[in-house]
Amino acid sequence: MRNVGTVVRGIRTPTIKHGDNLFQIVIDSLLKASQTSNFKFNDRDVVGITEAVVSICDSNYVSIDDVAKEVEKKFGNEEIGLVFPILSRNRFSMILEGILKSCKKVHILFSYPSDEVGNHIMDPDMLDSVDQETFISSFDEKEFRKMFGYDFKHEFTGLDYVEYYKSLGEEGQVIPHFSNDPRYILNFTKNILACDIHTRFKTKKLLKSAGGDVVYGLDDLCNEKTDKRGYNEDYGLLGSNKVGDKSLKLFPRSKEGVELVNRIQEEFQKITGKKIEVMIYGDGAFKDPVGKIWELADPVVSPAFTDGLLGRPKEIKLKYISENWNGEGNLDEHVKNAIREKGNDEYDANNSLGTTPRQLTDLLGSLMDLTSGSGDKGTPVVLVQGYFDDYTSL
Repeated sequence: MRNVGTVVRGIRTPTIKHGDNLFQIVIDSLLKASQTSNFKFNDRDVVGITEAVVSICDSNYVSIDDVAKEVEKKFGNEEIGLVFPILSRNRFSMILEGILKSCKKVHILFSYPSDEVGNHIMDPDMLDSVDQETFISSFDEKEFRKMFGYDFKHEFTGLDYVEYYKSLGEEGQVIPHFSNDPRYILNFTKNILACDIHTRFKTKKLLKSAGGDVVYGLDDLCNEKTDKRGYNEDYGLLGSNKVGDKSLKLFPRSKEGVELVNRIQEEFQKITGKKIEVMIYGDGAFKDPVGKIWELADPVVSPAFTDGLLGRPKEIKLKYISENWNGEGNLDEHVKNAIREKGNDEYDANNSLGTTPRQLTDLLGSLMDLTSGSGDKGTPVVLVQGYFDDYTSL
């Protein structure tokens, strides 16, 4: 039995820029890391590539003007309602700038006490002191401020996002509203852009059935193939990031992403004789315990991965097995036998109590995101070894 289980390594690469050959960079960087750090590759090692460098190499960008043209094409240039945008300079401010450039009046419906991913717009404890009717009410800005004030600022950025989003437009151009019912926006306009991420399908359905005339989501903007700008056929502007004063980097396109990960897998097997798994990863799916922010502002954790990463882990809970041991024989052998007997085709709900039956790509993507970070580590490639091992692995 080995004395080491899962090992995670951030793999340093050269600084990656537009038009670089990412396929070759990933291969070369992995091989160089194994030589300089003296480790070997194994079947079922997992290589992750952060989504940022995929889009950078593909030059998958749109500008503020591109966003403005898309909005005007779908909504005209008079009035629009934005439903449930996340509170983020990086994720939403430039999209809003494009919308403001094309529309004369913009209503923004904020959810409260936080946005979809946990960025708070107010102190959530203040809701404890209001009655049930107020708790589920809808407000204009004056009512909201009267009840909850101006003192609250975002935990990490120190911003009042209502004021910040208003500041991006001309005087009176941005009109805030507050409700957790998306249909409230229909009191002000029937032209609606649903800006939420994981609840977007339900939101659009509700708005259309309640009388919305023109209803789209962020996934419907910049989603058509063109040679003039970037695009994402599956997610549009969802998962985009600000990369400059005038540009947004889009989330990687799934089709090209799948081609990339499969090509890397095939080439790596030719070179090393080992069949690795490869995935592209974005935000991890975890929640910050201090700020209460759920990290996943991308539409999915992984837009592309090799077939060996389909599905969920099938694990048993060692603690459950060992604590229910009857004392006969050797405990280690008892545990190992339970692992051997778990089978590959059935998920034992009784023996798996307390494990995490999420998608493999969600679990691995979270691990990779925490490893590479979003700062200056210089490791946009992550190698995970031993992830599919168990206590019986030699």
